Amino acid sequence: MGILTRYLARSHAGPFLFALGALTGLLFLNAVAQRLNLLVGKGLGWEVVGEFLWLSLPHTVALTLPMAVLIAVLYTFADLTAASEITAMRAGGVPPSRLLVPMLVLGALATGATFYFNDQVLPEANHRLKKLMIDIANKSPTFELQDQVVNAIETGTQSGTPSYYLQATEIDQASNTLRDVTIFDVTEPARHRTIYADRGEMAFNEARTDLYLTLHDGMVVETDDNRPGSLMRTGFSTQIIPLRGVGDVLERGAEEAGRSDREMSVAMLREQAADYETERATAREEARRESTTAVRKALGLPIDADSLAPPPSAGAGSVSRTVALRQEIPDDGMTRGTALAIRTSKARWEIAGDNHARFWVEIHKKYAISVACLVFVLLGVPFAIRFPRGGVGMVISASVAIFGVYWTGLIGGENLADRGVVPPFWAMWAPNLIFGAFALLLVRRMGRETASMRGGGWDDLWHAVKLRLRHPVSGREGPA
Repeated sequence: MGILTRYLARSHAGPFLFALGALTGLLFLNAVAQRLNLLVGKGLGWEVVGEFLWLSLPHTVALTLPMAVLIAVLYTFADLTAASEITAMRAGGVPPSRLLVPMLVLGALATGATFYFNDQVLPEANHRLKKLMIDIANKSPTFELQDQVVNAIETGTQSGTPSYYLQATEIDQASNTLRDVTIFDVTEPARHRTIYADRGEMAFNEARTDLYLTLHDGMVVETDDNRPGSLMRTGFSTQIIPLRGVGDVLERGAEEAGRSDREMSVAMLREQAADYETERATAREEARRESTTAVRKALGLPIDADSLAPPPSAGAGSVSRTVALRQEIPDDGMTRGTALAIRTSKARWEIAGDNHARFWVEIHKKYAISVACLVFVLLGVPFAIRFPRGGVGMVISASVAIFGVYWTGLIGGENLADRGVVPPFWAMWAPNLIFGAFALLLVRRMGRETASMRGGGWDDLWHAVKLRLRHPVSGREGPA
């Protein structure tokens, strides 16, 4: 590694890390704030909240990595130009285009790292986060009994329906004791069981999933609807009543949830896309077989495997001539049945096509966002050298403008591709191709002009824009 490459790498590292940290922090706080309502009132432990924050981070990093690359390149080369270091290098025989080589190498490394992150880390994090959110959504509020009210208690055996109703004159949460306890057992609709006790204690098991009530000096009154007039009364000095599944713990590792396209790697996406392509071919073949079978039945022709095989070169005219041989077609519901079968096959073909396009959109998006790092390097170096005097304001304004146009094009292209308006490749790669072409134009001019502290500010940028709009083809400059 040469001196120039090491110097550019060191100059670029600081702004890149700062931009990555600042952008990630801002977007991460916004993303967490939008989901904060899903965590409130769930009685979650710090380890669960920490896992939620950790799994939410990769989605933000996937967005900020290319953005940090552009900001770092713009800031580094604007600073080098403003300090006249680019002019000094040019005077020493190092043209500005020579500086692109090490930066493109760094951009290629950033592209590879971004693709690996988006292909391996991000899908797994999204999948684990979805499972965690499902577990949190299924978690009941904190179990807490209140005195002098009737507390409805749900157990694990009858989730969603109270199994017991408990009332106590006094409940001491510190010592977990109860006084003047009445419990209504409604686990069996045909039997009515009421438990009275002078006092009791509450205790959870070690896993904190089951609550055990130890009651003292009471009685049990029970009636049975199947035996009208029956009444059974039993006294006790001590009785233990287990209430299973009432603890407020987060049940993890439920059923394996299916993966969406945002939770798949490129290999998984390709496999799913291939399955939907096979589904399309199957639906198309079934529609052809249904129509062929209906025509042969109408003409009284035999139906076998050879007759249902696709003809090698049968045109539409041959089918018309064959149908003309039959003057009457029996109206036995065959036409309606065939039409229904063909419409069903067509619907399957369309759904499979939409899903096929959706998975290919995700594949191209992973590659396109990764290559954006390289495109931003190619765009940022000549832009910063040409307009260095704007300082940090120029860097922020240019970055926001480029990001806004890029992400708008990417999101708009994704929506169009999902609806089948634009092919997935062009929908996802159009922003890179447009910005790449504009970057090549700047690179061509980079060797013929270098800004100094007397130029390269907002006025020069506005003048260059007006000049390009006035002479879009030749780019001929007028008087300054």
